[in-house]
Amino acid sequence: MADQKIAAYVCQGCGLGERLDTKALAQIAKTDGKAHLVREHAFLCNADGVATIQKDIEEGVTHIAIAACSRRAKTEAFYFPAVAMSRANLREGVIWVRPIGDEHQETTQEMAQDYVRMACAEAKKLVQPEGSTTAERNNTVLVVGGGITGMTAALEASKTGYQVVLVEKTGQLGGWAGQLWKRVAFKEPFADPADTGVEAMIAAIQTDKNIKVYLNATIAKTDGAPGRFMIDIATESGSVSQEHVGAIVQASGFTLYDMEKLPELGGGKSPHVVDQAGLEVLAKRAAGGAIKRADGSEVKTVVFVQCAGQRDETGKHLSYCSGTCCNTSIKQAMYFKDQNPDVDTVVIYDDLRTPGNGEDFYRSAQRKGVTFTKGKVSSVEANGSGLKVVFNDLILGDQNATIDTDLVVLATGQVPNSGVNIDPSKLETETEAAAEFKQISILNLNYRQGPDVPQLKQGFVDSHFICFPYESRRTGIYPAGPVRRPMDIAQAMEDATGATMKAIQAIENAAVGRAAHPRSGDLSFPIVRIEGCTQCKRCTVECPFGAIDENEKGYPVFNESRCRRCGTCMGACPVRVISFENYSVDSVGSQIKAVDIPDEFQEKPRILILACENDAYPALDMAGMNRNTYSAYVRVIPVRCLGSVNLIWVTDALNSGYDGVMMMGCKHGDNYQCHFVKGSEIASQRLSKIDDTLKSLNLEPERVQNFEVAIADIERVPQLINDYAAKIQEIGMSPFKF
Repeated sequence: MADQKIAAYVCQGCGLGERLDTKALAQIAKTDGKAHLVREHAFLCNADGVATIQKDIEEGVTHIAIAACSRRAKTEAFYFPAVAMSRANLREGVIWVRPIGDEHQETTQEMAQDYVRMACAEAKKLVQPEGSTTAERNNTVLVVGGGITGMTAALEASKTGYQVVLVEKTGQLGGWAGQLWKRVAFKEPFADPADTGVEAMIAAIQTDKNIKVYLNATIAKTDGAPGRFMIDIATESGSVSQEHVGAIVQASGFTLYDMEKLPELGGGKSPHVVDQAGLEVLAKRAAGGAIKRADGSEVKTVVFVQCAGQRDETGKHLSYCSGTCCNTSIKQAMYFKDQNPDVDTVVIYDDLRTPGNGEDFYRSAQRKGVTFTKGKVSSVEANGSGLKVVFNDLILGDQNATIDTDLVVLATGQVPNSGVNIDPSKLETETEAAAEFKQISILNLNYRQGPDVPQLKQGFVDSHFICFPYESRRTGIYPAGPVRRPMDIAQAMEDATGATMKAIQAIENAAVGRAAHPRSGDLSFPIVRIEGCTQCKRCTVECPFGAIDENEKGYPVFNESRCRRCGTCMGACPVRVISFENYSVDSVGSQIKAVDIPDEFQEKPRILILACENDAYPALDMAGMNRNTYSAYVRVIPVRCLGSVNLIWVTDALNSGYDGVMMMGCKHGDNYQCHFVKGSEIASQRLSKIDDTLKSLNLEPERVQNFEVAIADIERVPQLINDYAAKIQEIGMSPFKF
């Protein structure tokens, strides 16, 4: 890179000038960092400082290293898209985490000097990305599912001017909501069941010129990537239509848990035991009149059994609470009371949960005469022309309480229509693996990793509900509604709106080659040096997002607009031929090697921290903001994801004389917090094999440690560092000190 012109800028603001020798830092940038231009500034982020940097760029500077605050701070001020930029974190990462006093000055200054060296070394290895050449714009959103969620998504997308293709597998829009007599109250005063509003939504869709509807249709094939998905839509007549779309909202909804799996509660054994959908059929048939049983007799007594086949700890039924069933039973009990207050209605519950309307809806049912009793139903038995419900009355302590009733309604819960869930461990034998799964695919993705979006263990589509809702492991595909978690109508409509906004964001990002969440705006993408590739397939298998395919010769093919820029492929590659223009094995490796390693006689350890930029690095920054001090012997390098860590960085650090390596990533497992879903888990698996390397180097296994860190661990992270530094002091200096 002979045409590089590197400039380094050392800020004196925010107390940096008082705590650090900035002239010495500037000299380090010039001598060790080999910067062509070095400037100190009293307050680099103010208008004059920014103008100084901009003027230097206009005069030929191509790479800049800013030694000031964290890379997470002052991002608007330090926005220079025309050049490659690195940041040395001297504020949050040095002066705010070190005690004040002359006895600490030497080690604090050494920290700052190393960070300046690291920033200059990183800057030299960066290339400002220009974006993907395969970027495409397609302003059409595919919505799969014509229920309340899908219809809301279609209408919301249309309002923004986007075109919509809406695919519904049945012959009518409306889904479950269209089968309801009334819906749960969703606005004040939460007193009575409300009209569903489904007919009005269907009418709006039918007259909307932006929405194209396919009924009795399914997705036969989904190919391509965000901005250029190609969708084959199969209709009942046997014809196949092709649509080109930019993003997808999966609103495939749910089915109710099969009550025939609950024979002890009368499911499938008596026509007078129905689930909540079955009662809606009876209510619609009555149309506001007296609700009658299957045999035509009028219901005088009805019992609602909550948590039927739910919250089960045996593994036989659903392990989760569907959340919506209590409100539904309250609503359905009102059907009876509103028509005839003399109908005896009893709701037997374990815990009564009424999200969305506080207790107002429940109190309204009480005022209407609905009886609520806490208990656990053990059996529903035939009793003449009616039924007998046997339950443990948890209020009165009667384990064999009974109620004679005409009708029993089982609250069986929501089971997501998620499609096929391929076991990744079987990907090497794809034909055999696919044959084992008999579920019907929803999206029929032409992805190596399987035909549908990956799922959680309960079958819901994998989309972290708190940290990054709607984001699935397939870029540009956004699940919404009960396919993500159990929801009522109000929640599903809100969910659909959010997913639609994400789909539009994906279209806009794809149009200019930018990354989606969580590195939204990143123009980089993986580059592979094919001549060095050994066709090991590790990058293809480990990519959490299905962004990598293979060509006919077995070499990786990167789908750039599917890529989230996590770098997991880079960490997986054993021959290190995968990189990004602004993040590579070299850019991190050069920072590791830039640190000045004291010899063993100085007794100053050096500990490398590779910290996830999404959780661990922000936690470190906030620890600094809170003035939580930690060891001056650590040197922190933020990484995109722990999954991007190539083990060569660890071995290089140890060979260079580092005394220890700490890796800080997000929590993984069932309740993961990793923004790249599998990144920290994959890194943990890789690191489990490092012991052999350490043994071969005659190093203690404690010298390399992996920690799960949450963004809120502001107090815990400094303690982890200090404890680890003490452990290294106990073990002793590395034998590789030079």
